Amino acid sequence: NIHILLWNYKLNLTTDPKFESVAVEVCKTTINGLKECAGVDRGKGYLVSCLVEHRTNISEYQCSQYITKMTSIVFSDYRLICGFMDQCKDDINKLHCGSVNTGEKDIHSQGEVIACLEKGLVSEAEEQPGQYTIKEDCKKAIMRVAELSSDDFHLDRHLYFACREDRERFCENTPAGEGKVYKCLFNHKFEESMSDKCKDALSTRQKLIAQDYKVSYSLAKACKPDLRKYRCNMDTSMPRAREAKLSYLLLCLEAAVHRGQTVSGECQGEMLDYRRMLMEDYSLSPEIVLHCRGEIDTHCSGLHHKGRTLHCLMRVSRDKGILEGHCQKALQTLIQETDPGADYRIDRALNEACESVIQTACKHIRNGDPMILSCLMEHLYTDKMVEDCEHRLLELQYFISRDWKLDPILYKKCQNDAARICHTHGWNETSEFMPPGAVFSCLYRHAYRTEMQGRRVRLTLTKHPHLTL
Repeated sequence: NIHILLWNYKLNLTTDPKFESVAVEVCKTTINGLKECAGVDRGKGYLVSCLVEHRTNISEYQCSQYITKMTSIVFSDYRLICGFMDQCKDDINKLHCGSVNTGEKDIHSQGEVIACLEKGLVSEAEEQPGQYTIKEDCKKAIMRVAELSSDDFHLDRHLYFACREDRERFCENTPAGEGKVYKCLFNHKFEESMSDKCKDALSTRQKLIAQDYKVSYSLAKACKPDLRKYRCNMDTSMPRAREAKLSYLLLCLEAAVHRGQTVSGECQGEMLDYRRMLMEDYSLSPEIVLHCRGEIDTHCSGLHHKGRTLHCLMRVSRDKGILEGHCQKALQTLIQETDPGADYRIDRALNEACESVIQTACKHIRNGDPMILSCLMEHLYTDKMVEDCEHRLLELQYFISRDWKLDPILYKKCQNDAARICHTHGWNETSEFMPPGAVFSCLYRHAYRTEMQGRRVRLTLTKHPHLTL
């Protein structure tokens, strides 16, 4: 059978000592410089696999060329990825993800196996009823494969085949590499002409990014120095899974920005993209899917894209006050993670609804400035306001007003007073003794206690009357 012969040939390429010896020859300097690869067992395919994994650190030209070729071979079939079969064989069978045999007729269908496992992982995070629990070793292997394919969309076989036509339609001039095609396709996910199969594959990848930020090549690369600088992944007491989450990265780096510290423009640009992504599509936040399932089915079904479902949930919470506690908390957490108060453009539904008002009433304010939200609030009941904008604005403001930190201007002016008077913690930390809603009350109370105590904070608080809505 030609398929079996081809597969065996590819397997030999990745495990044959001859090919490993070529790698040793052309990658000598690289191997010596990569301690992760220098000590691996020889003759089992581990060396080539290790070099594939660390290919972004390879500067030797010949080595880079060789490993690039080997990468395309390895990623053509999940069974060639070192260790993957051992770690995920049981899960593949339990989830009915396809064949683990070497005689699979359609070699491209092997990409479907990984896609099936990825969907299983995502469903597990959302705690879908009756969901099978994937073994920890296999989870790590799935995430590792997703991370390794983060720079080149050709390596995500399922997504590549699902989105071939969409790539031609929307991203024809976007070069492959450095995750650029993924980003381009993400930006077009809600276009009417985007195919359902591509949209589905993109959503799965975005959900993996939400669980592990390294699945986004551009985000991981742009923010690596800042993550190290602000010790965002240094807490050894914290489980790796939590530390790897996109939400953790966003909260940690946003906290640095709110403290007035410098986060590179490139990293902030990436963060902005992913904050917008989370606001656009509620399904990327497993906590929303899990805790707001009933509310979405009852009040907000069919509004999935462009942030409309989230705004519907906000409206239900604001107007009817009937949101279940966990759902309300999940929404509040998402608003903090995405921090639309700092830049209204993150909230696409608000941005689109209020565009005309911003162009007329707030045109004197720089695009993306947090003062635009204040400007919109000031024009709330004027003839410049339009109905859609009013609704979206009040829906968002309802949540911002419940956490003083989410008004960036107020936080900037009052954070020192809040720490001194109200014993608050950092921007991304909470306290049971002083919940976010109580901090504003504390500041307001102290602002008017005495002239001496109050003069520093009174001016800021009175400039933000919308926080008392």
